[in-house]
Amino acid sequence: MNQTMKAILVITILSAPAALFADESIRWISFPDPQFEVNGLPWFEENSPDLYRLPKRAQTVVRKAVWGLGTHCSGARIRFKSDCTALAIRYNNLSPSSMQNMHVFGQSGIDLYVDGVYAGTAVNKATSEVEHVYFQNAQPMQREYVLYLPLYNGAAVSAIGVNPEALLEKAQDFSISKPVVYYGTSITQGGCASRAGMSYQAILGRRMNVDFVNLGFSGNGKGEKEVADLVAEIDASCFVMDFMANNKDRESLEKVYGPFVRTIRAKHPSTPILLVTRIYATREEAMHGGKENIEAKRDVIRKTAAQLIGEGDKNIHLLEGYDLLGPTEGDGLVDGSHPNDLGFQIMADRLQPILSKILIKPKSKRPMRRFFPSSKPR
Repeated sequence: MNQTMKAILVITILSAPAALFADESIRWISFPDPQFEVNGLPWFEENSPDLYRLPKRAQTVVRKAVWGLGTHCSGARIRFKSDCTALAIRYNNLSPSSMQNMHVFGQSGIDLYVDGVYAGTAVNKATSEVEHVYFQNAQPMQREYVLYLPLYNGAAVSAIGVNPEALLEKAQDFSISKPVVYYGTSITQGGCASRAGMSYQAILGRRMNVDFVNLGFSGNGKGEKEVADLVAEIDASCFVMDFMANNKDRESLEKVYGPFVRTIRAKHPSTPILLVTRIYATREEAMHGGKENIEAKRDVIRKTAAQLIGEGDKNIHLLEGYDLLGPTEGDGLVDGSHPNDLGFQIMADRLQPILSKILIKPKSKRPMRRFFPSSKPR
């Protein structure tokens, strides 16, 4: 069934003429609860009930800015199957919604997807608890539910509500057992998607049925050793490194880039690592010391990949940022720097076949194919 037919089906089963029904009663289930699977938070068992992206023990280890961004929920999802005819949520944000370049739905909202199709967003502009009803009086049939938590805010979920008769089951298994782990900058974190379900990692996760962890830190993806050690704690199917933009020049990037990648490789000798250079920005020549400086930083990543491959590492891959979003695609940017929904869709389209080839293990013992796309502007 294609996405259009799936969307029509979801709209049909969740919709009913309001005049025909009284509002259903809601059975509130306190969160967390074993009936709800939490994905995208590697340290949730350690942090529970807090929905932080970093372990609480890291608060005194990483820089204050990194820790603050680590309390944001980007990439976190709550999943379950149910035959519920009503669905609601109680939650509060940790901070007010005040970003200039990002819609409040993307900063602080919680997206609902039903069988992979967008069905609505709970939004809270303040920090007080809200109760949002996604739907009531729907047709009773088993469906897969995914709640995508805010990209640029923390959230405290106190309860999820369903109709009293609803049965809850475990969400479907992912196609591979380990998540793809993304480390990087504001673009990695999800700036500036209009909704939590529209980051490129979320789009890829739905398309490929793959779990993911988002460790993008807006303005603070600088590649510190303390963060590298934390990233290396995660048992991943693939690591995607995209933290070039937050280092101001070649020297600062060179100091951290190789050591960061080698820290991961030391803990994960055979896990694929995809190194990504910066995507296009419309004001690129005027940003961060000019185009020459940006190209010098790209060369740091290229040389790191070449050196590791030269040392015999068969699971290092390189992807040029222009091959994700290039100079002819400025409409995919919201502020000249960060992708909008169009930009993230383009990035997902181009990253999907590359990730698919990396994640599918070859049947023979032949070395895995390298990815060295052209760096020429599109």
